[in-house]
Amino acid sequence: MDRQIRFPDGETVPAIGQGTWFLGDHKEKAAQEKEALIAGVEAGMTLIDTAEMYGEGRAERFVGQAVRELDRASIFLVSKVYPHNAGRERIFKSCEASLERMGTTYLDLYLLHWRGPIPLEETVACMEELKKRGLIRRWGVSNFDTDDMQELWNVPGGKNCAANQVLYHIASRGIEYSLLPWLTERHIPVMGYCPLAQGGGLHRGLYSSGTLNKIAANHDATVAQILLAFAVRGGNVIAIPRSGQKQHALNNAAAGDITLTEEELRLIDREFPAPKRKTVLDIV
Repeated sequence: MDRQIRFPDGETVPAIGQGTWFLGDHKEKAAQEKEALIAGVEAGMTLIDTAEMYGEGRAERFVGQAVRELDRASIFLVSKVYPHNAGRERIFKSCEASLERMGTTYLDLYLLHWRGPIPLEETVACMEELKKRGLIRRWGVSNFDTDDMQELWNVPGGKNCAANQVLYHIASRGIEYSLLPWLTERHIPVMGYCPLAQGGGLHRGLYSSGTLNKIAANHDATVAQILLAFAVRGGNVIAIPRSGQKQHALNNAAAGDITLTEEELRLIDREFPAPKRKTVLDIV
């Protein structure tokens, strides 16, 4: 996978990584899910995203067991802290618990999962302290809209935010109106979760779309691969699809080599237009 996304400190990661929501929930699927995750890493999807919320730690434990035999320096581990744990009273124990479950001494990126009762100034100060202690290499946020980011920017140390993870796919393009340009201007990458429109009503006819199926045929690809190629087309989005099957993981990785033509992008815009005004961001 040639597409790389650059963090503010200069480190790069592949444009397509791996999500882990719901992975590790069922023991009978553990071997298959581990095979898929490892296959994804070997295919170039070395960024792995998880959270203390996912299965109340089960996903973090699953990741730790799955990557135990891999070279730690070759993978980029991301986890997220609950909002109610993101203050001085709890964040250090939360982070240490995540590290223990994942069997590592540090996280490459630690995110505030969404805004909660803890003041941003306190959370940022704690994140900076975690960096000083060597427990995390960088920190970021998740589910922050433009006004949240502007508020964060005015907090002492807030400009050290390294990423913002938000929902993003062809049928949910709300971030394109103001948030994505704001972040891109400041060289802060977006991590796009649910890029395959998993869950609930987010499919919105995507997989039966004649336009998307035609474009997929043009590239000898699947619709899911076109969704990923679309998500990472601009050079500032890291897509993090989840997969529990090896072949699906390999297909996800291969999507990083698909480049959509200008005509194909016009067809997508016609059927799934970007918003022309500010809209509430979708959250799952």
